[in-house]
Amino acid sequence: MNETIITARMHKDGTVVEVLADGSEKPFPKQPVRSMTEEEIYEKALSDPDAQPLTDTDLKRMRRISRVKIIRRALQLTQEEFAARYHIPLGTLRDWEQGRSEPDQTAQAYLKVIAANPEAIYQALQFTPH
Repeated sequence: MNETIITARMHKDGTVVEVLADGSEKPFPKQPVRSMTEEEIYEKALSDPDAQPLTDTDLKRMRRISRVKIIRRALQLTQEEFAARYHIPLGTLRDWEQGRSEPDQTAQAYLKVIAANPEAIYQALQFTPH
């Protein structure tokens, strides 16, 4: 099997270029896209085995995972470790993760900051002024 690898980059303006071995860039030729009707779009989507629509049964099996749980798992911490590390009461954390309550606006902001820079927040919470 013959394999060709092409490295591409998208610029801020949305143009796509091929990145050559020497680091220079070459614009990709713009190929016209044939417009499709809504029916054609739907048929093409259904013919893609990797993009099948979810059934009602699929939707019933799915459950939403709270943002705080996603953050905690990404940091590979237990509930106890996360609560202790970021000074969040364990019961509050469990309530958020299990959907019994939602973080208020201040807590949501705190969770965003933790997600953005968890180590800096941990270090800041370790600081004790003399």
